[in-house]
Amino acid sequence: MNWTDEGIVLSARKHGESAAIVTLLTRENGRHSGLVRGGYGSRARGIYQTGNLVSADWRARLSEHLGTYSCELLQPNAAMLMSERLPLLALTSAAALVERLLPEREPHPDTFASLSALIEILDADENWLPRYVEWELGLLNQLGYGLDLTECAATGSTDDLVFVSPRTGCAVSAGAGAPYQEKLFDLPTFFMTSDPDPMSEDIEMGLRITGHFLARCAKDADAGDLPMSRARFVDQVARGARD
Repeated sequence: MNWTDEGIVLSARKHGESAAIVTLLTRENGRHSGLVRGGYGSRARGIYQTGNLVSADWRARLSEHLGTYSCELLQPNAAMLMSERLPLLALTSAAALVERLLPEREPHPDTFASLSALIEILDADENWLPRYVEWELGLLNQLGYGLDLTECAATGSTDDLVFVSPRTGCAVSAGAGAPYQEKLFDLPTFFMTSDPDPMSEDIEMGLRITGHFLARCAKDADAGDLPMSRARFVDQVARGARD
């Protein structure tokens, strides 16, 4: 068994003295792991940094085996973000979420495309934070946990939508939600409009909402808690908002 595909490095974990278990999000073969001999050696380690784009050749005797990777670096995304702490934290958060939540060895071309686009934005757009939150919203959609913000869940109205139900993921209008507002999420305005520069409070609320439903997805999939890398990213965003 063998295939060749492009992949984004999600993680590389040391195996033995110098080998690595590398997990990629590939364009056509989904989330897929393999053994890289020498992958943790000094010559190859830079190839397998989280976020890097590689051309991967995977080989195994049987399809269910772990198999081995041979990879060529196509784009050193990790190096381009290495000097920027918050974008690098966002990259590691996104990669960890994909590794934790996506089923293994199932094609997810939309997730590959959206993660590729996010990596480009992290490097090129100074105002990337709302785009990151939108990426998490998109990931929820791809996992079948998308929010429904088209109308009020209680009345069917499309006007004055200001809350999100933590139970259903649906929008709630101001009038219908007023008696229960302490139990509801505030709906960030940039979820509904193309605001290029939302307030920091909206960014933090957006991350609270996506985190709530990503955690539900992880629980339903028996995938444990959300990755610590996401918690570190969210904490750093909150600190930046307070500075």
